[in-house]
Amino acid sequence: MASERTNNENYTRPIRRVLVGLLVLVLLAVFLVWRIDSPRVERFRAQVIDTIMPSFGWALAPVTAFGNMVDDFQGYAKLYEQNQELRRELQQMKAWKEAALQLEQRNAKLLDLNKVRLDPKLTHVTGVVLADSGSPFRQSVLVNVGARDGVQDGWATMDGIGLVGRISGVGSETSRVILLTDSNSAIPVTIQPSGQRALMRGENSAAPLIEYLENPELVRPGDRVVTSGDGGVFPASLLVGQVVQGADRRLRVRLAADYERLEFLRVLRSRPTRVIDEDSALILPVAPAVTEAEPEEATESEESEAGDG
Repeated sequence: MASERTNNENYTRPIRRVLVGLLVLVLLAVFLVWRIDSPRVERFRAQVIDTIMPSFGWALAPVTAFGNMVDDFQGYAKLYEQNQELRRELQQMKAWKEAALQLEQRNAKLLDLNKVRLDPKLTHVTGVVLADSGSPFRQSVLVNVGARDGVQDGWATMDGIGLVGRISGVGSETSRVILLTDSNSAIPVTIQPSGQRALMRGENSAAPLIEYLENPELVRPGDRVVTSGDGGVFPASLLVGQVVQGADRRLRVRLAADYERLEFLRVLRSRPTRVIDEDSALILPVAPAVTEAEPEEATESEESEAGDG
């Protein structure tokens, strides 16, 4: 084995030397040809380049393909960055759109509040609904107006359409509103056009019950329900809703206020009705005052008449 390896090295070593020598000679010749300035040499160089370069395209193909791949990868990276930036901008636009829609809805509700026609004698203050402080047994909301705004217990509250409830509990900066649907809510109402008076009582449901009707046969579903003003609980003629017939065949009220989207409430500054509790008296016209000069003049006239007689 060792002798065979030695023989192979003896044969290949001269061949390597010859090849290295030829390579050096070729490189030296190429160097000299490219360095010599001569028309013949120039023509020779041109012929060599024209001969070699067309057939050398296959060697440049991998390099060109690799360069194209690098360019494509850089373009893909730029596209990815642009796509991510567009996604972020789209998310921001969605957030802006949602904010714009919420502002539009609030603006519409405020415009609805301004469209409600009330008694000119009634002034109001508008508050924002902060939270739902109700429970399964009590239905109420909180508004951001309180004693500092002059709010008092018992005042009526409305949304953009109809009556919502009454103030029950006033703090310095907030107030609690008991809704008409609360089981503790009972208000006197008038049903139009029949003019029937009744009591609307909450049952913790969406449709309060109508009770104590004078003539139920005169009331029809669809009749308008407004406050009667009896008892001084609420001002008269505030819209409450419409009469409907429930599944239990009892008359109820479909409330005009949108209880699903209570955002703004108008608190009516109602003044209590003056109660006359003084004793009555007969008012007579004031008699003219009698002066002392008038009797003296009458006496003198009588004496003169007696002297003439």
